[in-house]
Amino acid sequence: MGKRTRRRSGGAPGQRAGSPEDARQDPGRLSAPVSVYRDPEVGELELRGALTLKARAEYTATLTGGGDRDDAWQRATELLFERLAVAWTIAGVRTERQRELLGRYRMASQPERRFVRESLRAHLAEYFPELEAP
Repeated sequence: MGKRTRRRSGGAPGQRAGSPEDARQDPGRLSAPVSVYRDPEVGELELRGALTLKARAEYTATLTGGGDRDDAWQRATELLFERLAVAWTIAGVRTERQRELLGRYRMASQPERRFVRESLRAHLAEYFPELEAP
């Protein structure tokens, strides 16, 4: 029996390994807390309360990287969003898949991007005070 088969077995048909349903079914499994940030005009953003040491280092390197400061700031903000976003609900449409979240962020309006930045700043202050906010 290969790794994939072992990982998939034991779950409900169609259920992905490592999904939130797994954490609810296995009380011993750790899961990161999720914080919800709301704006009546923009929607609701859910951010993960855990960030690996490697991701923290990558974020810091991106934020302080050479070249254009504004470009580094934009890339660092996108990197944080990519690593922390769990779901984003806009106009009643919920987006959860990582690729779709990143695509939605890239085509966001100025008010939506402002909301994301403010949410990320508040989230960093609460969960990752050692990191410089974008």
